[in-house]
Amino acid sequence: MNPPLSRTNAEAHLYMDLHPCSCGESRFPRQSAVVALDDGDLASRYTGTCAGCGRERAFVFRLPPVIDAAGTGFRYGGDEPSQLLDPGEWLLVADAYAGQVPASATSGEAAQRARTALTRAVAALDEVGKFIPAGGSAVPPDIFGSDRGRQLHQREPGRFRRDRLTAVRDAYAGMLSQLG
Repeated sequence: MNPPLSRTNAEAHLYMDLHPCSCGESRFPRQSAVVALDDGDLASRYTGTCAGCGRERAFVFRLPPVIDAAGTGFRYGGDEPSQLLDPGEWLLVADAYAGQVPASATSGEAAQRARTALTRAVAALDEVGKFIPAGGSAVPPDIFGSDRGRQLHQREPGRFRRDRLTAVRDAYAGMLSQLG
């Protein structure tokens, strides 16, 4: 078994959240451990019991050979595209986080929740952009590996253009800076 690479814990947790148990429950209390794979590489193994049906759940993700500590702020991964989620899934994640931002969150707990959601929406949009080839103007249509990613691209291919992704990202980042 060759587990997929997870560039960060945040990416691994997001993947698990997007892949529910067969009963439909997506969250479960997770315990993690670093384990050695047969080839000597290290992996993170997450285990827990589904709160919905009691079924044991387990996920194993290969760890990157070098942890990327470049940059500041919240990131799902380094400069390379994700191996866990396709660009359509990342765009759906960005949409979901942006949809959590209330119209008027100026202070207190609501503002903190809005900052967190916008930070994650911006990071997810950054992930979509990593699938655009250097010098390219859009995510190539053949790169979508999930049904939900392909369906989103088929319905709204313009959302995967670099200029549009940049405009939406800049709008979210502007909203984030207004929250302080």
